Amino acid sequence: MDLAVTEPDPHPLPSAPLRHRLLCMIYEAMLLFGVLFIATWLFSTLLQQRHALYLRDALQDWLFVVLGLYFCWFWTHGGQTLAMKTWHLRVLDRDGAPLRWRQAMLRYALCWLWFVPGLAVAKLSGAQGWMLVLLPAANFVLWALISRFDADRQFLHDRIARTRIVLLPRLPKAGKAEAGVAAAIAATDKD
Repeated sequence: MDLAVTEPDPHPLPSAPLRHRLLCMIYEAMLLFGVLFIATWLFSTLLQQRHALYLRDALQDWLFVVLGLYFCWFWTHGGQTLAMKTWHLRVLDRDGAPLRWRQAMLRYALCWLWFVPGLAVAKLSGAQGWMLVLLPAANFVLWALISRFDADRQFLHDRIARTRIVLLPRLPKAGKAEAGVAAAIAATDKD
């Protein structure tokens, strides 16, 4: 009989594939449109903003805080935003525990490295037209490709913040028999 002790897998959940994470980002962007719309409306109404240039910097700061609260709240309370739940993704710390507020705020700040360097290069180089889109897009692609060099296929901001995005197992769908029972219960509830 072999009495060798085997080490438990430090990461029982697999890392999320790049494709899932990028598709989740697209879905998250659509959901955030509503969050930012409401936050902008609230800001504009309470401060009686008459046109877009009035209090523009304060509005940008406000939206940065709103986004930070949105992400940090969900990351520290279950590890998933609505988009992450849809794509069966969860953010955890390197040990598999839920994120703490400090770690979530660090991850949020580092996530801006997806865009800010490309935007800074565009501004400093005096880019115009399509270059205003291409430079940040190139930054985005390079940031995503860096994950290919990581052993766990995590993004650089996850490595620095000591977090990881994992793929959760999908729950089995209800069978036909269970669906029939649910329909019968729903029909009797109406009567």
